[in-house]
Amino acid sequence: MYKLKAITSFIAGSLILLSCESFTPITGAMGQGSTTVDTAPSTSEINTGLKAALEKATDISAKKLGSKDGYLNNLDVKILFPEEAKNIESTLRSIGLGSMVDQVITSVNRAAEDAATSAIPIFTTAIKQMTITDVKNILLGDKNAATTYFSTTTSPLLTTEFSPIIDSSLKKTDATKYWSDVMTRYNKVPFVKKVDTDLTAYVTKKAIDGLFVEIAKEELKIRANISERTSPILQKVFGYAEKEGK
Repeated sequence: MYKLKAITSFIAGSLILLSCESFTPITGAMGQGSTTVDTAPSTSEINTGLKAALEKATDISAKKLGSKDGYLNNLDVKILFPEEAKNIESTLRSIGLGSMVDQVITSVNRAAEDAATSAIPIFTTAIKQMTITDVKNILLGDKNAATTYFSTTTSPLLTTEFSPIIDSSLKKTDATKYWSDVMTRYNKVPFVKKVDTDLTAYVTKKAIDGLFVEIAKEELKIRANISERTSPILQKVFGYAEKEGK
């Protein structure tokens, strides 16, 4: 009887040991599996993920500003009178010509709206031409690193593209006429300093500045808000950027 109990105990103990050993590899495999979730993205994933994010940001920004009232009703980018012409605005309003001033403001913003979407292919080309060094510097750079990159690399092309569109639109919306009327009326006011502003150049510059304001907003969204990362690769790439301190 004693021998039977001893044999039974030995068998039970052996089964427990075997069970523990058999679970060890599974536990290890689960541990290894959990670490792979947090692995850093590959160079290819960073390249693909960031470029997808930038295409999204620039596309949204250009289309938003290119819609009716995209500039006019957006206080962050609305085009107002040039600084050197502020006195013109206040002077004309003070003598009851506020409606003329408003016509100018509306028409120049309409011109900017006409030009905005033409920026999309320029940004697309700039994104495609980015090197992997550019991509990594943007991803791990400041929160407006992409906006700064676009401003540096695309501003000359945007000026070339926007200028004729805006010039044509200024004429189409009668902005040129309104501006001429404003200048004529203002220059008739006694003792005022005459102002000679290149309207097309001014509106072109302000339209491009507004575009970068909107791109900066979209860039910040995707960096700061997880809900804006709408694909697994965006989640992985920008999650990695967060862990790196950006």
